[in-house]
Amino acid sequence: MCGIAGLAMMTGAPPPDPAVLAAMRQALAHRGPDGSATVVLGQTALVHTRLAIIDVAGGDQPFFDGPAALIANGEVYNFRELRAAMPGTRFATGSDCEPPLHLFRADPEGFAVALRGMFAIAIHDRAGRTLTLTRDPFGIKPLYVAQIEGGMAFASEPQALLAAGLVRRCVRPGARDELLQMQFTTGAETIFPGIMRVLPGETLQIADGRLIDHRRVAGLPQGGPEEIGEAEALARLDAALMESVDLHQRSDVPYGMFLSGGIDSAAILAVMARLNARPVLAFTAGFDVVGAADERAGAAAMARSVGAEHVPIEITRQMVFRHLPQIVAAMDDPAADYAIIPSWFLARRARESVKVVLCGEGGDEIFGGYGRYRSAMRPWYFGGRVMRGRGTFDRVDVLRRPSSAWRDGLAAAEAHASLPGRSRLQIAQATDMADWLPHDLLLKLDRCLMAHGVEGRTPFLDPAVASAGFRLPDGLKVQDRRGKYLLRRWLEGALPAARPFAPKQGFTVPVGAWIAAEGVRLGRAVSAQPGVAEIAEPERVEALFKAADGKREGMACWALLFYALWHRAHIEGRVPEGDVFQALNP
Repeated sequence: MCGIAGLAMMTGAPPPDPAVLAAMRQALAHRGPDGSATVVLGQTALVHTRLAIIDVAGGDQPFFDGPAALIANGEVYNFRELRAAMPGTRFATGSDCEPPLHLFRADPEGFAVALRGMFAIAIHDRAGRTLTLTRDPFGIKPLYVAQIEGGMAFASEPQALLAAGLVRRCVRPGARDELLQMQFTTGAETIFPGIMRVLPGETLQIADGRLIDHRRVAGLPQGGPEEIGEAEALARLDAALMESVDLHQRSDVPYGMFLSGGIDSAAILAVMARLNARPVLAFTAGFDVVGAADERAGAAAMARSVGAEHVPIEITRQMVFRHLPQIVAAMDDPAADYAIIPSWFLARRARESVKVVLCGEGGDEIFGGYGRYRSAMRPWYFGGRVMRGRGTFDRVDVLRRPSSAWRDGLAAAEAHASLPGRSRLQIAQATDMADWLPHDLLLKLDRCLMAHGVEGRTPFLDPAVASAGFRLPDGLKVQDRRGKYLLRRWLEGALPAARPFAPKQGFTVPVGAWIAAEGVRLGRAVSAQPGVAEIAEPERVEALFKAADGKREGMACWALLFYALWHRAHIEGRVPEGDVFQALNP
């Protein structure tokens, strides 16, 4: 896990500016606290900041092989198998990210297909005078590009491009509307005009400072539901989980896991406990609000049942208000998911003990866990509904000019996911895998953990697990009005203490209660922010915050508070200082 950035300038344009490269490197320093490097190769420059996980002493980047140079962010879990398949190749290091360079030298177009892991990779080929950028098929690791004067720039985070002055700090209104209504933004365009995402599974080729080619591979297996019985499906799932978690544990530094009271992290705990001789280190968050969903007791019971070492933390309103400006500032590509709060605090605590944590992201998408999937499975005349048919502000009269187009990007993803043979459930899952997963859940995981120099790994987002789960019959995903049926059945035998078929309380963060405790003061501060005043009536904002103890009102207040802090940090360019109220001072 690292940070990468660089420039690819046109022939005749000024060479890469050292000041620009230094600004990008500094902006990504939090992603790579263990070292950094900058190399200029003619009109191309590569910047790398390193978080050392594999080959801690010898794995500094860039890697070189003949005319090619590579920098990477992420982990290639099957690096041992790749090395074994290249007899005679001379490796300079023991790093997991060196094999892709040699694969590229043998097959520049198809090298990434063999990689099993999470990655964003940049390879400069001096012989072909090209720069190749590629991202893993699930979009676990981020990568952004921007066409700039005289060439192209890329970086692991948009804020590196902003800090270097390569792109203007302004907002694309359509993405802002998506963010407010859905908590995340869709597609290749980011909220910053001119900054584009490299999409999951996409490879870009740049020559002479211009994009000349792009191609994309899918993370999900092709085809509709397959015919398979429950016993065979359980055996296949067990093998896939064991293989994936085993690969995801490959590390030269200590690792642990994030454990909630849910099915996904419980499954990872069960496999880790089976694979590890030493107790698994499991971190769980809870909250200080009476009546809020608190998973610490259930997680502790699961941990005890397998001899894991359980580390609970309590997140209080005082902690949140003190650190929220920092948390939001980490979300430069904004996702207003309130789960950024526990993710950030868990990472801060985990960093005291480990550098790697395994997490449960992707389980709902692969195995059909969300309630919205069950609704999407039904035709409209049986009460079925489109996913995210209503936005956060649809029933809250605050915005000056409410947009009716905020769902257009999601509708495009639904149309793209509607491949022949897929069931309604598969289409819903694939839609989430296209946008919600990479642009909310994985973005949240990446930014909140990398803010503390912690690597997050997601065993469910693995080709073997996707093959074992996505093409299951709908009845092995949803049964008796419950999602993730097969995963629950597997967990029933693997970790009975998880009580996988018991009624579960959904995971919620009590942002409404926290905001309501300071509603009047927060309402005045948020309504006065330039970013919020541009889109909402100040008097209505203040009234909304006074009613923040309502569920709908609380979520709208959270969206506006997030946007106010985000706008201040990434559009106004103000470094967050102090607590929420100090950060929102004029």
